[in-house]
Amino acid sequence: MHETRPSHTGLEGRIADMIMPGLEAQGYELVRVSIIGRQRPTVQIMADRVDGSQISVEDCEKISHLVSARLDVEDPIEGAWTLEVSSAGIDRPLTRLKDWVRFAGHLARIDMAVPTMQGRKRLTGTILGAEAGVAQLKLDTGETIEVNLADVQRARLVLTDELIRATAQPPAAN
Repeated sequence: MHETRPSHTGLEGRIADMIMPGLEAQGYELVRVSIIGRQRPTVQIMADRVDGSQISVEDCEKISHLVSARLDVEDPIEGAWTLEVSSAGIDRPLTRLKDWVRFAGHLARIDMAVPTMQGRKRLTGTILGAEAGVAQLKLDTGETIEVNLADVQRARLVLTDELIRATAQPPAAN
């Protein structure tokens, strides 16, 4: 797992590779690309600002224009498609190593592509940290386990009061 870039495969991976350089040049980081539907697929893009401040509607609009132009030129999707751009949100997906490090101490829900050493595919626990592609979690049972991030199918933060307090930012000064 890359420190600052999410890991995608297939069409989502090709789209991520196409749009990341442009996003990064404009001060954004890609959090996730997701393609939903078949007849008229929706391409969902989640992004963060490199400076750590919250994504605004104007940022989403800027990202939308950037991504739309790139996808129109590269044309990776046959037929009509829809684009949705958003921030990752408070209960965000954990797609990069830096997410696992940044949100240490917070509760996460993880779906594994392959079972853990304990034979579990679904986990809920407090993130203790991560390095070298391995995250440490303290499960609800009190047990501490290591999770190979390459084996994580899906992971996201659980919305808690502590997470809301930790991610709240003071309003921008005028």
